[in-house]
Amino acid sequence: MTAEEVNAIFSLADVNKDGKLDYAEFCRLLVSTAEQCQIAAVGRLEADAKLKRQNFGSQSYSPPKASVSSASSSAGQAAPTQPPETSDTTLKKDCRPCSRPSSARSRRSSLSNSVTMTSSSTKASKIPEPPGLQEWHQSCMKGCFFLEDDGSISSLQYQLHVPQTTNVYLTIQPVSLSHRTGKSSSWMTVDTALFVMSAGETKEDSTLVCFTESKDKEKYVWKGELNAGTYYLLPFTSGCRLKKRSKKGVFDKPVELVYRTDTGELDLTRELREVLSDLFDVIDLDGNGLLSLEEYNFFELRTSGEMCDKDAWAICKENFDMRKNQLTRQGFMELNLMEATEKDGDPADLWVTLEAMGCNHMLELVEACPFQIEVYCEDTQASIQPLSLESGPKLLNHALQKSITSRTGAKALRGQDNVFIYTYRGEHRISSLIANKTNQKVTVHINNEQSKNCNSSRSLTVFAVEVPARTKMVCQHVLPINEKQDWTYNCVETILPSM
Repeated sequence: MTAEEVNAIFSLADVNKDGKLDYAEFCRLLVSTAEQCQIAAVGRLEADAKLKRQNFGSQSYSPPKASVSSASSSAGQAAPTQPPETSDTTLKKDCRPCSRPSSARSRRSSLSNSVTMTSSSTKASKIPEPPGLQEWHQSCMKGCFFLEDDGSISSLQYQLHVPQTTNVYLTIQPVSLSHRTGKSSSWMTVDTALFVMSAGETKEDSTLVCFTESKDKEKYVWKGELNAGTYYLLPFTSGCRLKKRSKKGVFDKPVELVYRTDTGELDLTRELREVLSDLFDVIDLDGNGLLSLEEYNFFELRTSGEMCDKDAWAICKENFDMRKNQLTRQGFMELNLMEATEKDGDPADLWVTLEAMGCNHMLELVEACPFQIEVYCEDTQASIQPLSLESGPKLLNHALQKSITSRTGAKALRGQDNVFIYTYRGEHRISSLIANKTNQKVTVHINNEQSKNCNSSRSLTVFAVEVPARTKMVCQHVLPINEKQDWTYNCVETILPSM
């Protein structure tokens, strides 16, 4: 932009003509610009007939209504418009399935998969706990799945070191938090899994060793022998039960976080102390009741994107309750109270922390799922360390794809010799993968309308997936809605003709 263009925009926002852009003026400009962009975007959607014809989604197409409300006179009072729920960031949204493939060519390019699962199948095949397990060497580590803004799910990953070859019993399960009286843990039904990969010299050398396929109530287990060596432990959840919720009521008045005592001093409310105590347990990865610098930094990276160095940690030691150079639960409360005090009671920073950790404005943990990993070794003591791997998502995706393709054969779509569907049928989960071996991208239409008692990770009954050339892509995961009833997975995959 030229200097003249910058000055012109600045003069529009500088309402009081003081030569400065204050927060209120900035908010007005931001809201009004967003509204103009929204109106323009809706206009393009309505005019784009081609977009309407594409089968991305099962909901009827209706362009979002532009919410043109005048900007409030005080900063921060204008509520942003509500975005529609999405199923996957790689898909086009809000488009109708009216143009279902009906040509002879499309029918020849379809593939139908039907699997009926009984509610008793899991009970009959669960892995029994090894006899004398209490005498085995136990290593334990906690973690948490977090829903990101784009609907993806992230978590810490771990390194497991096994000093000698031994029989191993691995488990992962959601864990309840008990500090909030009368509050049930809604995430206890979330499915979990643990993928074990050998740690090669480079990340590309890592190979899938095993994963927890069996289920015992909320616990997912694997039993077998592991050779001496170092492994990556990659936690996973399908996204069928941990997913973005409706934003209904999102603008209700939030719970109070701080208040002034009779002496006029600021303090944390009882509700905030309860949820902070829960979050303390979430980030206390080794479960020793204290936060090490490493554990606290995982929390800092999650909530602020920054890290606390040893000098800053030494200052924390002087100001907050610590033991053995680790932050106590009381010290964690004091640290959060200091943040509120520094802002003179403004809870904005506290809300940033709480929302990053998966809490809504009613202080409910709705976009996170705490879990616990246990490793039992018969002959040796294994060690687990949390890792922050940049290649973590790529490693997990590689392990997930391998777990599907190694357990089932490929079925080619009719008339498409180089597009294959892999359907993994586990004891409690069905997962499908699309392999595109052609030199051009393909769009595969997925129809689950004939499935019964099924919950898809895509959140939609009908959707489409674009698979780039020469790549594999996980299509969907499916779990039963009611585990006590039989469920039928019936999926029809069809190649959409390119436009």
